[in-house]
Amino acid sequence: MFGEFEFWLGAAYATFPLGLLLYGWNDIGDAATDEANVRKGNWLFGAKPNAVMRRRLPWIIVAVQAPFLVAFVYIAGWKMLGWFAGMLFANLCYNNLGFKRLPIVDLINQVGYLLIFVLASWLCAVEQLNTPAMIFSALFAMQSHLFGQIMDVEEDRLGGRRSTAVTIGVRPSKILLSSIMLVEAWIAFTYFQGFMVESLMICGAAFFFLDAVFGPKKYPLAFVTTFFVIWNMIALVSMHFVWRYGVLMLS
Repeated sequence: MFGEFEFWLGAAYATFPLGLLLYGWNDIGDAATDEANVRKGNWLFGAKPNAVMRRRLPWIIVAVQAPFLVAFVYIAGWKMLGWFAGMLFANLCYNNLGFKRLPIVDLINQVGYLLIFVLASWLCAVEQLNTPAMIFSALFAMQSHLFGQIMDVEEDRLGGRRSTAVTIGVRPSKILLSSIMLVEAWIAFTYFQGFMVESLMICGAAFFFLDAVFGPKKYPLAFVTTFFVIWNMIALVSMHFVWRYGVLMLS
């Protein structure tokens, strides 16, 4: 795929343009909670757009999406309009229809991230990802979102958002996070090649279980910053690792 134009076009879109759609839209509605969040306002944890930028953001988002919409339809056909409609609907539910303020529903809404796999398959004319990998990835998106809620629980509570973490509490949220990772470990052990994925999930589940029992209710800012830097480094390395060794391929 590295010699295919469609691959690189999709890879380019999945970075800034898609990120602008997802997180720019989210920033428009999260002004109140983000303003109270000491982590926000930087390249690592997200922006704090002012009122002028929030008014301009919708037009900027549309302008950035438009050329990719045209290119995707030209390459893969009119079904790409359906893909964009699905992506817009998932974000509309989360940001404008109140899904982000409904416990558990805010986690289920993260299944929308699977549309990125659909985009890759349609754009590059390859088979869809196997079902266990889809389920694993949906759970991974939920777990990542839940961890973000745990970090922002005080800010969300002050902003009036009833997220899953706010509703059930920090320690139960960590137990839930650990349980999700154990399910992911089972899926990886049962269906995927190798042992790296289940090993990482089991280690993560053990960490968050111990953290739920012995850890603090609020993570120090230094810990969060260090964790996210390491997390991003792992993500960059794992992209190559997952591709090179077919980690999510069925065993």
